[in-house]
Amino acid sequence: MILFPAIDLKNGQCVRLEQGDMARATVFNLDPAAQACAFAAQGFEYLHVVDLDGAFAGKPMNAHAVEAMLKAVTMPLQLGGGIRDLATVEAWLAKGVARVIIGTAAVRDPEFVKSAAKRFPGRVAVGLDARDGKVAVEGWAETSQVMAPEIAQRFEDAGVAAIIFTDIARDGLLKGLNLEATIALAERISLPVIASGGLASIDDVKALLTPRAKKLAGAIAGRALYDGRLDPAAALALIRNAHAAA
Repeated sequence: MILFPAIDLKNGQCVRLEQGDMARATVFNLDPAAQACAFAAQGFEYLHVVDLDGAFAGKPMNAHAVEAMLKAVTMPLQLGGGIRDLATVEAWLAKGVARVIIGTAAVRDPEFVKSAAKRFPGRVAVGLDARDGKVAVEGWAETSQVMAPEIAQRFEDAGVAAIIFTDIARDGLLKGLNLEATIALAERISLPVIASGGLASIDDVKALLTPRAKKLAGAIAGRALYDGRLDPAAALALIRNAHAAA
């Protein structure tokens, strides 16, 4: 189980949104590379980054900030937001991104995702961000009529590295992960599933380590880390101890 610290980029700054609303953004760090270094120093092993402006624009908009993070830390970095074509996938992987996350295009153009995953096996993840179970697209500005499990099942045996499932209603609100929906998704597919949206405290980390959540590959922590509600050392120690006992 990997705990991913999140860096969301807006106008080159490290922010957190509430329920994916760009108008409800809190700036936590003016220097995303410095924030990445802070997470590395705390002992995290894998960074989760989203180009929020890119998700709305449909193309990378915070490339400078991402490139600065890639230079600043050695830990792997997964990146989502505005990745809608093979050229963008190739460019980011060539620059050192460990894996790209494709969201909107997974709904609009599943064949693109499959071809990218086939070309770069293990380096393409799919981001499914759901509102009442239905997947939202275009930076969460639009909600499709397709349910998350239906889309996830399209990518079975396609070489996709993971499904990142976000409950938009909880994202940034510190209400706790929607483990029921996330576990239900994980039980319907063979792909690794990463939980996202609402992780609030050490109790969420404990819940991720219970037997019922054993199919989950990890979780993303955002606002709880920035607000100081989640102690990185305690959370990472808990995970390490659980792995050692397994």
